[in-house]
Amino acid sequence: MKLTPKETDVITLVAAGYSDKEIGFQLNISYGTVRDYIDKIILKTQARNRTHAAMLYGQKNPEWMLSIR
Repeated sequence: MKLTPKETDVITLVAAGYSDKEIGFQLNISYGTVRDYIDKIILKTQARNRTHAAMLYGQKNPEWMLSIR
C-alpha cells in the first residue's frame, strides 16, 4: 500500500496517539481535512478503524515504525 506524504504524516500522528484536532493543529489543516485523510488511509489499508490502519501500515512498512515517538 502506498500512502501520499501527507497521508503518511497523518497516520504517523494517529499512531503516536494524537486526536484529529491535534493532528490538524500539527499539520496546519482543518479537522475535516484530517478526517478525509483518515478515511482515505482506512480505504487504502482496508482497515476497520484508524488504529487498525496504523497497525497494518506499520506491518507493511516496518522502517516507518521507527520514526514514531
